[in-house]
Amino acid sequence: MELRDYINDVARSVAFLSRIRVPGRYFDGHDGRLSVTVRAFPMAGVLILLPAAALLAVLTLLDTAPYLSAFLVLAVQTLLTGALHEDGLSDAADGLGGGRDRESALSIMKDSRVGSYGVVALVLSFGVRASALAAIITALSPIGSACALLAVAAASRAAMVWHWQALPPARPDGVAAAAGQPEPAAARTALVSGAAIVLLLLLPAAPLLGIASMVLAVAAAVFVFSDVVSDKIGGHTGDTIGASEQVAEIAALAALALAL
Repeated sequence: MELRDYINDVARSVAFLSRIRVPGRYFDGHDGRLSVTVRAFPMAGVLILLPAAALLAVLTLLDTAPYLSAFLVLAVQTLLTGALHEDGLSDAADGLGGGRDRESALSIMKDSRVGSYGVVALVLSFGVRASALAAIITALSPIGSACALLAVAAASRAAMVWHWQALPPARPDGVAAAAGQPEPAAARTALVSGAAIVLLLLLPAAPLLGIASMVLAVAAAVFVFSDVVSDKIGGHTGDTIGASEQVAEIAALAALALAL
């Protein structure tokens, strides 16, 4: 893996996973498929959330109320990603929760309207993440809290690749199918680099029990979610890929908060 190719993949991943503008030169000669590009998702997640992590450190240094800090950080994070993953979570919740069978579930996911399952999923997502982040802010130093946020970003983006690679496309003509199935080598790179980033960022700031709890929680949550998706619709969609990031992020923050 050449460094230049990896840097290009990081830039493309940032563009795909966020609203951040990336220079066009990184897309010269690229066919738009993400089969190999996904290897850079964990690093892209870290780069995307750097402004949110910096805000978290500043707010903590200013002794801002933990819950206020948590919600402000989540607001910035959502602006940076364009609520991409939250949109996937709400659509997936509506489809998986309200669909009577495979076809009705897929039809509901394509509907732009948000149903009761989607609303509840979003409320729980923001509520649990804000509560967990407030607890982390209380338990760790300002820099430690910022590093924890970045570590969760890397872990949750690696989890996206795991879910994506583990299941076939549910729709042969869907967005996820058009983007390409992650190549096994690229998926392994994403998982290994995600784990390495987590260790690098959290080892100086958090106890080993907290790090281990976070990793196990992410693995268990995404495994169960992928199993439910497979049983319900037989494969992944763009919505379930986005939802897998949210499931992983919720699990990571909650497990880390409980273990500190």
